[in-house]
Amino acid sequence: QVQLVESGGGLVQAGGSLRLSCAAYGRTFSSFTIAWFRQAPGTERDAVAAINRSGDTTVYVDSAKGRFTISRDNAKNTVYLQMNNLKPEDTAVYYCTAPSTVVAGPEDVMRNRYLEVWGQGTLVTVSS
Repeated sequence: QVQLVESGGGLVQAGGSLRLSCAAYGRTFSSFTIAWFRQAPGTERDAVAAINRSGDTTVYVDSAKGRFTISRDNAKNTVYLQMNNLKPEDTAVYYCTAPSTVVAGPEDVMRNRYLEVWGQGTLVTVSS
């Protein structure tokens, strides 16, 4: 069983940047698509970005395009989410997640398909 551990959250002013990390332990990390989701207080958990196993295909929610970049380093079993030009509406707990099958691609996980493993989350707070 894989374990996902997020880090890098914190308090930042609007317009600032943060880089989140998702470290994976356990099964073969490089075989799986990985995604970032976020959940603001009182809302559902929504997809933010996803990256395929080789790192050459990425998908973003519209609000993240042009500001966020997802990447991965399979040698380090880590996925990153670089967030620039942060806005107060980006405030949320950010989670990384992995599907139950290697056939799930970025579009699948962005639609909540096959998701199986979740990290504990890391809090991002953007002040205005």
